[in-house]
Amino acid sequence: MGIVNTTPDSFTDGGRFLDADAAGAQALRLASQGAEILDIGGESTRPGSAEVSEQEELDRVIPVIERLAKRPELVLSIDTQKPSVAREALAAGASIVNDIAANRSDAEMWQVVAEAGAGYVCMHMQGTPQTMQANPEYEDVTSEVCDFFRERLALLSSHGVTLDQVALDPGIGFGKALEHNIKLLRDLNKFSFVERPMLVGASRKSFIEKLLGAPIDERLPASLACAAWAAIQGSQIIRVHDVAETIQAVRMAEALAQ
Repeated sequence: MGIVNTTPDSFTDGGRFLDADAAGAQALRLASQGAEILDIGGESTRPGSAEVSEQEELDRVIPVIERLAKRPELVLSIDTQKPSVAREALAAGASIVNDIAANRSDAEMWQVVAEAGAGYVCMHMQGTPQTMQANPEYEDVTSEVCDFFRERLALLSSHGVTLDQVALDPGIGFGKALEHNIKLLRDLNKFSFVERPMLVGASRKSFIEKLLGAPIDERLPASLACAAWAAIQGSQIIRVHDVAETIQAVRMAEALAQ
């Protein structure tokens, strides 16, 4: 899954792809490198990020999705917390909703997904992007994320989202301290009980700097290590900025693990 941020303030590439032409070109570049899903987002969800209005988010993502939807071979995902944005993006040609706010209590997002028959990424987050890194606490982060997945899958089913529509994301960096992120990555194979695809997004995230002291433009090696580890632990979707490099690392890891 290749990341396409159409935002001015995303933590790694904010402002580079604000223009629909630039975002579309980046998406096609990632696809040519081997990305099988293109994840298009119009609102930064880095820790402490400011919320944007529905209209601003639509203005950022819909022109990009409409352009890419003319290429039927592309699989498009909308990275949004807003049901209204998800609805418009699915109508414009996306087929997956990547929902960081799957801890929501309102069912509107799930109704949108059910009505469209779309794919749905159910991500674990403690709090919101504005509060999630204030003081995340867990007794056992792996066990608590497992419990969250069980509860959410039952809730999704009750709102018409079938099991085969859902992938799961433990939410690396979303309401987790360094030790929580490391434990979740170490325990990825423990999520196999749910028998759903697992998505892992560790690319360039700040926990790498906390562990290794690497600034954002020097985190590719650690990101590749996380991607290769996730793949050999059974994760089926790896969400990344650096598609070509990740594919090479993952393919080698898979060959060695056989």
